[in-house]
Formats: sequence, structure tokens, C-alpha cells
Amino acid sequence: MSEFRKRKDSDAKAPESAESDHVDSEDDKLGASMNLSKTVPTGTDKAPSVLEFLLQDLPEKWRNWVVRGIFSLLMISFFLLVIYEGPLALMITALVIQVKCFQEIINIGYAVYRIHGLPWFRSLSWYFLITSNYFFYGENLVDYFGVAINRTDFLRGLVTYHRFISFCLYCGGFVWFVLSLVKKYYMKQFSLFAWTHVALLIVVTQSYLIIKNIFEGLIWFIVPVSMIICNDIMAYVFGFFFGKTPLIKLSPKKTWEGFIGGGISTVIFGLMMSYVMCQYPYFVCPIEYSETLGRMTMECEPSALFRPTEYSLPSWLSVLGVFGVSNTISLYPFVLHSLSLSIFSSVIGPFGGFFASGFKRAFKIKDFGDVIPGHGGIMDRFDCQFLMATFVNVYISSFIQTDSPQKLLSQVLYLKPEQQLQLFHMLKESLENRNLLELNN
Repeated sequence: MSEFRKRKDSDAKAPESAESDHVDSEDDKLGASMNLSKTVPTGTDKAPSVLEFLLQDLPEKWRNWVVRGIFSLLMISFFLLVIYEGPLALMITALVIQVKCFQEIINIGYAVYRIHGLPWFRSLSWYFLITSNYFFYGENLVDYFGVAINRTDFLRGLVTYHRFISFCLYCGGFVWFVLSLVKKYYMKQFSLFAWTHVALLIVVTQSYLIIKNIFEGLIWFIVPVSMIICNDIMAYVFGFFFGKTPLIKLSPKKTWEGFIGGGISTVIFGLMMSYVMCQYPYFVCPIEYSETLGRMTMECEPSALFRPTEYSLPSWLSVLGVFGVSNTISLYPFVLHSLSLSIFSSVIGPFGGFFASGFKRAFKIKDFGDVIPGHGGIMDRFDCQFLMATFVNVYISSFIQTDSPQKLLSQVLYLKPEQQLQLFHMLKESLENRNLLELNN
């Protein structure tokens, strides 16, 4: 009987020991529930002490509205200042925002897995960020500065083997990660490794696309970004004053009234802003390297996309001719394209915010950070911008862009001298057969 009892006790302990073998560390025994509200700072309800003193008599709802409005105006003013400073300032700002967004996401991952003694996790995360930026920004340099870089032997080598160098750098980080694995933290280390790469996909890739959009012309950056800002502000205003019908469970404060009001406002704002900006070459000219001037320029003859074009009105509007209205209308083609951008920014763009809301609710946090009082972290304000940047880049490559002579020339210069001569004779023969050389003479 005693032998049977011993066997029963040992069998009862077996599952427990087997379960403990699958526990990565003692932290996992604390339970699956996570509440990071005390670990990750929040900025929605935060305000400078001066403002809190001045607004102390207002109800909390209106106090938050005023704080949010003040810092929205400050951010818009800063955005206008950066635009005034030019493309380089915009690119530097995009890089700074990218780094801050990456930091906020990585900090949440670090807090989620409650590991404060893991070797090299933070160092590895930042190493992969630097490596990713080296690859993506190097690709931009090759595309847009290829002609200038080819004049320097040292830089020419870096450009020729850019992708190989990038791959070697990544492999170095990969080996570093494998060597840093600790037995009791395997699961958490691989989870954080995946977390880092998802953060890179969300942040660095989108930042790279933003830079590419800027090189196509400032209008391709300013208009979409402004549309998202307009939609965010107007959806908040309409929702604040008229919102009654909940829109989505992920974000309880979002309402149909705010969604529809913000969408209509964004379409109207986008059409008006596009019409105005099309009239200034500074905004519509692509950024290219000039061999003559030896620097980057934004001077050009605006393409057909930014020149007024006559469009015939639909036949069902011909009745307007009775009232003396012309059956044609003069528009910049870009204004029609901006209609697609504004619809995307007002219908699909907010889902970037809903995605971020779901992410925050999953980890029971209110904001990604507390950098911007009344708003939260940098990621809280740019969650929709990243989705918009991808759409704009895809839209340009699908419906607008053709390879520029500048980019083709930079690729030709990487060919061997005999290949360049062969290409020259083939191009010359093709032009002569089409009588294009005679026309130019």
C-alpha cells in the first residue's frame, strides 16, 4: 500500500516538473496578464505645470482639449519651419522621428518581457537599426547621388559593394545574437529578436519610403502628411462636438461622426492645398544632382502633371451650358491624383491608428510615451503617417513615375568602360534609325 502511494505521489509530481522544464525563467511564473501602465509613461493626460495651473478650473475634458490644441499648433508650426528650411531639414527630421519611434517600440518590448539582465539586447536592437539605416539610406544615395559618388574612388567602392557590405553587417548582428543566447531566456530572447525586426519593418522601411517621396518632389511629401494631420484634427473636432455613435471597439473614443467629418474635411483640404502648391516649382520639382552646378537642385520645368490641363465635363453636366457655364474645366492633373491620396488618408489612414490602439490595448498601456503633452509619444502621432508613406510610394511607382535620365546615368556609370561604349553605340544607332538625331540638329 505504501509503495502504491509513493508511485501516485511521483506521478503527480511528473507533470509539474515537465511543465517547469518549459518555463523560460522565473518571470513566466508570475502569470500571463500584463499591465505596463506603470512602466511605460503616458502623455495624453500630461501637461506642463504652468498650463496645469492656468487650466485647473476647467473640467478635465476641456483641459485636455486645450492642451491638445496648443501642442497641435506647436507641432504644425514646427512642421512649417522644417519645410521652410528645405529638403535636408525634412530628411533629418524624418530620421530623428524614426529613431524615437523605434526607441518607444523597443522600450515596450523590453518592459513586456520583464528582462533587465539579458546580455546585449539593447545593444543588438540599436545595432540592427544602424545596419538597416545603412542599407536603406545607402540605396537612396546610390539612386540620387550616383553621378557625384562615381567621381570619388573611395565612395565608388562603397557604392559598388553596398549591398554586400550591408549583408555582412547584418550577418555580424545575427552571429552576435546567437552567441548572446542564454539557456533560461531562449524563448524571451527569440521573442525580442522578432520584436526588433517587426519594429524595423514598421519604422525604418517607412522612413526610407518617406525619403524617396521627398526626392520625387516636396509636394509628394507635404500634401500627404498634411492630409493625415488635417484628418486627425478634424476627426477629433467633429468627434468632440458631435460624436455619439461608436466607430470601432479598438478605439472607444472614435465615432462615426468624427470619421465622416474628418474624411470630408480632408478631401476638401487636399484639393485646395494641391491646387495652391502646384503653382510653385519649389514644391513640384524633383530633387536631382546637377553636374553643371556640382550640387543638388530643385529647379526644373514643371512636368505635365503640374501644368493646367483642359478637361471636358461629363455629358450629364452639359445642361449647365444653359446657364452660361463652360463644358470644359482647367485643372492641374495632380489635383485629381490628390483626390485618391485624400480618400486613402481619410478612409484607410485611420486604420493605422486603430492598429496602434489595438497594440496598446493588448499591453494595457495608454500611450507609447510622454514626449508630447496631450498626445503621448512620437509613435502616437505618426502611426497613420507610416501607412500613408507606403501608399504614396506605391502610387507614384504604379501611376506616375518613370525612370529619370539622372538615375539611368548613375547606373550606366557603374558599367565597365567597354560596356559603356557598347551602350553608347547601341543608343546612337537607335536614335539615328528613328531620325531623332537629325531632328535635334
